[in-house]
Amino acid sequence: MTDPKIIVAIDTFDLKQANAILDQLNPDLCLIKIGSVIFNALGKAFIKQASSMGFKIFLDLKLHDIPNTVHETILGFIDCEIYMLTVHLSGGEKMLKKALLACKSINAKVIGVSILTSLEEEDSLALFDNKLEDQITNLFKIAVKTNIDGIVCSPHELEIANSILGSHSIKITPGIRDTKLEDDQVRTMSAKEAIERGSTFLVIGRPITQAKNIAQALQNFNDAIDEK
Repeated sequence: MTDPKIIVAIDTFDLKQANAILDQLNPDLCLIKIGSVIFNALGKAFIKQASSMGFKIFLDLKLHDIPNTVHETILGFIDCEIYMLTVHLSGGEKMLKKALLACKSINAKVIGVSILTSLEEEDSLALFDNKLEDQITNLFKIAVKTNIDGIVCSPHELEIANSILGSHSIKITPGIRDTKLEDDQVRTMSAKEAIERGSTFLVIGRPITQAKNIAQALQNFNDAIDEK
């Protein structure tokens, strides 16, 4: 059995619904993403619950604050088993270095978020006065300079990531869609294509968690990845 490549995003503030999703997932087939929606509602208790069921945890809080605050926030998870957690690359070198230091204490990997997959070219120009590709390139260079463990990016930026980051770097891609959905993800791609382009992990939420048969949907995505 190979290590799972799918990270299932459980984005609900309802404990009953979260448990119903978790009960239908298999830790041999996926990791669990805990983002701000579920963490703000259910806190560390849900992290510990998922961990106790054998799931590796991807804590996706996208921390972005002054260096010391990020450092102390991460240390606050010392009593949780966290495999990876996210910080914004735009927080800068000092913040990223403090995040790395704290993550060594809790035995977690630091993953840098580049540009949210809901943003498009016009958003990048308005926010950063920079083209999307150029802004992402700059952020990836900061990731390399600080030697963090990996990055999050749209699957469409994997080519840029592969050219800048080393092969050892973790590359996590949200925006995975094997069928077109009407939602806020803009820069999307199929699971198999993203893996072929160099993604280490795929974050998949609604296509699995809102499926009629969650366990089967997870299996289908795994089968799609392994398809010859």
